[in-house]
Amino acid sequence: MIPWILRNRIKSLALLKESGVNPYPHKFDISMSITEFIDKYSSLHVGEHVENTEISLAGRILNKRSSSSKLYFYDLHGNGAKIQVMADARHSNMDENEFCKYHSGVKRGDIVGICGFPGKSQRGELSIFPRSLVVLTPCLHMLPRHTVTSNSDEAQSKKKTRNHSWTPGITRNPETNILRDQETRYRQRYLDLMLNSEVQKIFRTRAKIISYSRDFLDNLGFIEVETPAMTMTAGGAAARPFITHHNELNMKLYMRISPELYLKKLVVGGLDRVYEIGKVFRKEGMDLTHLPEFTMFEFYMAYADYNDLMGIIEKLLSGMVKEMTGSHKIKYHGNGFDSEPVEIDFTPPFRRIDLIEEIESRANLSIPKDLSSETANKFLLEACEKFDVKCLAPHTTTRLLDKLVGHFLEETCINPTFIINHPEIMSPLAKWHRSKPGLTERFELFVNKKELCNAYTELNDPQVQRQRFAEQLKDRQLGDDEAMVLDESFCSCLEYGLPPTAGLGMGIDRLAMLLTDSPNVKLSFFQQ
Repeated sequence: MIPWILRNRIKSLALLKESGVNPYPHKFDISMSITEFIDKYSSLHVGEHVENTEISLAGRILNKRSSSSKLYFYDLHGNGAKIQVMADARHSNMDENEFCKYHSGVKRGDIVGICGFPGKSQRGELSIFPRSLVVLTPCLHMLPRHTVTSNSDEAQSKKKTRNHSWTPGITRNPETNILRDQETRYRQRYLDLMLNSEVQKIFRTRAKIISYSRDFLDNLGFIEVETPAMTMTAGGAAARPFITHHNELNMKLYMRISPELYLKKLVVGGLDRVYEIGKVFRKEGMDLTHLPEFTMFEFYMAYADYNDLMGIIEKLLSGMVKEMTGSHKIKYHGNGFDSEPVEIDFTPPFRRIDLIEEIESRANLSIPKDLSSETANKFLLEACEKFDVKCLAPHTTTRLLDKLVGHFLEETCINPTFIINHPEIMSPLAKWHRSKPGLTERFELFVNKKELCNAYTELNDPQVQRQRFAEQLKDRQLGDDEAMVLDESFCSCLEYGLPPTAGLGMGIDRLAMLLTDSPNVKLSFFQQ
């Protein structure tokens, strides 16, 4: 059933069309944006008008009020900024009757174009005074309003809104939102963007994260590339892929779980420094920090190792946080808006802990050196049972170790922390450690107990790589459907020679969560 407001507004549009009026004009010329208007005229004095200057602006009306039939006030929003529209019949090109009739039909949510002059009201509010105002796109629905239960609540809400202007790195106040219903915010993200001013800032912050990362690598001589999103083999990460079908070729294809193997093939081909920013797709469930599709920032650097990358990512993240927030320290509601925010310090150098050594120290264990043995598997299973660490079947050594890392190490990583030197059995694409047998030159960067980056000195021996893939096959046969599969084309590529190389992958969306104080990864980009 069509809501009565929608039905009535559709009828009004029909009447306009019948009278020869197009309610959806094709174009409106603007002379400046609302942001530019604010920058140029905010220095005007209280009550000052510049009537000899004509400005044309456009935006969406989100608030309307009137003191008489000859004076209407609107809040005009556009591109993250807001100004007041002070529509006075004395300044209008319309006569009083036309003015009253037209403005009485302007609705909250309408997109309008305005030609007028700048000035400040007697209360000192920067405004545009229209000579003409035209509805460019009517809004056919009633927009939600800020819900309050009493006059005191309303006053308190307005006070919070005035005093709280959110910027990256500080905490957000969800009570300032006009639209609060979570279901509506997720299902109709355009309303979330339209009504909650902070959400647009979140999107802009995420865009700045990507721009900063891109500029950072460009300045180091990297080139940006694009690799296939549909592949014949799902490789480059431990994850279950989405499967699709190519009708023309009548073959099964996988949505990529990582661009890693393609990027390393480019390094083999002679592109020594490459990176890609793009979507990956993984069947790994959905929660506050996991989605089936997310944006990966991944780069590969020839003639470097994981030590070099630790320095690079420290410089990248600390510089980004400093530039975007003015400090190396940020506040984040890691446990929800109902709890106190935590402080996260991105001041370099970041803390480093050795994976095996730290587990042994914290749990008072002596883990067997040969992690591929049945003895090691039994030992780790008993350790999980002893410390009540839950690990669903299959109980492979890799999965057991990963659960112990989560229990003993990840919980200590509030500030950025490198967990380094993972066992070979956990790292099929990483190069063996040059001085610690059984381990690899790999690190994961954790912030606020969550993995942000994964990186390693790349394994470039094709024989060892085939052997690692074979070991992964054993885990798959035990039921671990996230274990990697053999990619023969990649192994063949390695036979032509991959130079000593290091690579890193970072989740853009989790980083955006931290810098925008978003407890849910859905709120950091357009995800329904």
